[in-house]
Amino acid sequence: MSFLTEDDVYDHVHGICFKTGPPGLTGIESEWLVTDPARPGEHVPLPRLTAAVRAASPLPSGSAVTYEPGGQLELSSPPLPGPAAARRALEADLRHLDPHLAAAGLRRTGYGLDPHRSPLRQLDLPRYTAMEAYFDARNAAGRAMMCCTASIQVCLDIGRDPGDARARWRLLHRLGPVLVAAFANSPLWRGRPTGRRSTRQALWAALDPSRSRTVPDGGPDPAAAWARYALDARVMAVRRTDGPWAVDPGLTFRDWLGGGRYGRPTADDLDYHLSTLFPPVRPRGWFELRMIDALPEPWWPVPLAVAAALTDDPRAADACAEAVEPLPPDAWEDAARTGPGGPGLARASRTCFAAARDALPRIGAADLVPLVDAYIERYVEPGRCPADDLLCEVPT
Repeated sequence: MSFLTEDDVYDHVHGICFKTGPPGLTGIESEWLVTDPARPGEHVPLPRLTAAVRAASPLPSGSAVTYEPGGQLELSSPPLPGPAAARRALEADLRHLDPHLAAAGLRRTGYGLDPHRSPLRQLDLPRYTAMEAYFDARNAAGRAMMCCTASIQVCLDIGRDPGDARARWRLLHRLGPVLVAAFANSPLWRGRPTGRRSTRQALWAALDPSRSRTVPDGGPDPAAAWARYALDARVMAVRRTDGPWAVDPGLTFRDWLGGGRYGRPTADDLDYHLSTLFPPVRPRGWFELRMIDALPEPWWPVPLAVAAALTDDPRAADACAEAVEPLPPDAWEDAARTGPGGPGLARASRTCFAAARDALPRIGAADLVPLVDAYIERYVEPGRCPADDLLCEVPT
């Protein structure tokens, strides 16, 4: 068995997490809260949902199907050349799946946070048992995050070379608060307003900061910054095959490298540790954007279109970088609280969406323009977000 050193961690991150190459592939991971319209306040037993999904298999475009701890349904498109192809693939699979869900008396709903149901973990796997215990020792945010939230995760290439990766990394971190604000869709919890447009983002921020805060800028070497982040993060669990896992053993991954009661970690332990880190932008051989609330039909492709256009089109990237540069460091918190209501975020959103809309034909995604235009008209120009629609439905 080969044990790791700090140098091995840096080598792994540079070679795997930040593996560069010609950009062009895009993916989308869509999470959905599933309800029974006849009993909207009750949890849908996971076996009932999985049976409906099995009846729909295989999905025509090959999206991967997984389930989150509370029974949320996730469909992940294959990596495809550009946002238009990724949208078409996922859309085809959702359209194929929906009749099977309906036949089972179920439907998928696009909220970032379940507005009515309390947390109930349905996946009884060691990973989620450990995660629940780890977060429960801190606050209630972890259980709510695991069981009651849903997101749209956009996946973009790292970049063609280290310099390109560095520019994309910085841009996505500066753009992140704009995406939180523009797509905020989780203002309700247990039927009442929370005072935030994106309560889901606030829940993530309330988790263990060593694994959910944004990664420091990293200057010329973002891969090194990610390696330091991973080394300094607390170990969620030491896995065991011969007994219970050691949850929250009280050490960072850097500490664990030094040996002691729990031995020393292997490459598999590093891979697992990296999978328990949840910053808004996570490098996995691609950049995974984790800050976007789930959205209802027809809007879920819009974050994919906007993020891909602003990252992959040089003119749009330049316009985006100029628009987001004035945002303050606490823009993440402001975005979760007010959505695009503040003047800085509203101004940046309008500029970024306009740049993305103009770039879509240049990146071969002209068929997404009408949907983005409709989103701009309904939400971006008036300084609104989908959370505002939900708040209008709450009795006063």
